[in-house]
Amino acid sequence: MFGFGMPELIVILVIMLVVVGPAKLPQLGSALGGAIRNFRKGSQEAAAFTEIDKMDDERNSTSPR
Repeated sequence: MFGFGMPELIVILVIMLVVVGPAKLPQLGSALGGAIRNFRKGSQEAAAFTEIDKMDDERNSTSPR
């Protein structure tokens, strides 16, 4: 995962715990998870639209005029 090993992830988690605090850490994780979920959904929709557009272009290029 991006070249991070377990020690690096632990250091990042400890730094986030100190900066954000233990009370806000679950909220931050939830917000980050929601953002990642929305990004994946958007990228999947964009890929679907691109595929539909390719199919339309192929259909239009093969149809006689």
